[in-house]
Amino acid sequence: MRPHLKILAGLSTIGMLILLLGGALVTKTESGEGCGASWPLCHGEFIPKEITMELVIEASHRLATGLVALIVVLLCFFSWKEIGHKKEVKLLSVLAIGFIILQSLIGAATVLWGQSKFFLALHFGISLISFAAVFLLTLIIFEENKKFRAEHVLIDKKLKIHTIGVTVYSLVVIYTGALVRHMNASMICPDWPFCHNNNIGLPLNEFEWVQMGHRLAAGLIFLWIFYIMITAIRKYKDQKVIYYGWIIAFVLVLLQVISGAFVVFSKVNLIISLLHALFISCLFGVLSYMLFLIPRSSKNYQLQNNQSNSIPVNH
Repeated sequence: MRPHLKILAGLSTIGMLILLLGGALVTKTESGEGCGASWPLCHGEFIPKEITMELVIEASHRLATGLVALIVVLLCFFSWKEIGHKKEVKLLSVLAIGFIILQSLIGAATVLWGQSKFFLALHFGISLISFAAVFLLTLIIFEENKKFRAEHVLIDKKLKIHTIGVTVYSLVVIYTGALVRHMNASMICPDWPFCHNNNIGLPLNEFEWVQMGHRLAAGLIFLWIFYIMITAIRKYKDQKVIYYGWIIAFVLVLLQVISGAFVVFSKVNLIISLLHALFISCLFGVLSYMLFLIPRSSKNYQLQNNQSNSIPVNH
């Protein structure tokens, strides 16, 4: 049953989610310089003389990153060793470790040398890719233990294109959202869905362009996932993974839009802001899983065709 793999997988997935929320907390509370221009120590000391809330938040995030990275490495090592016969395991292991290292390096470079807001906005997306790799690896492990199976999916070409497109496009939405946070543009538009007094008009400066650009991007992905969900409900009732997967994706994107509106209404309430980050993280995990099913579908179609061609024809 490989219980150690299940435990490592669960801890890794939860840990990666905590890291994503921790990164959002660091940004929201402007704690990125809580440890000064020193990395990995705070102000060059194991125990700094002056303890501030910003220092506690930043130091806790660094410590959590190190611990989670260690757990992820252990997960990938044992997964590669015990179920490495599955091709996806090796690819996901490389992605998980590679992107968590890249995430850490960007964080260190930001502390030591500083980076532009446009570059910093990449950090959250990179973290999400690492989270998605760990999440998918976790699902494979639970498949191995017969707790969860989705091996016989058949996805038509149109849905495949939509799945690939919306997953790639979600990274655009994620990037623009991260850029809003890093540019402190969350409240540049005090109304919602439009900027000022809900009057339709062009943004007046770069901060409004970033904010309204993110809202437009979020609106488009909401409509796109809604369309895909309707398609899945109509055509995939007999394939529960596809059917419920897209319903869950729509619920998450709906919660994302609602929480985004309440970020504005609440004047950037910290809890709502973290929920906003949580919903987009979960949504990206679901989209990544739907993307992950496409190669399986192609394999199943090929197997189905081979079986059809092998049936003898009686004359």
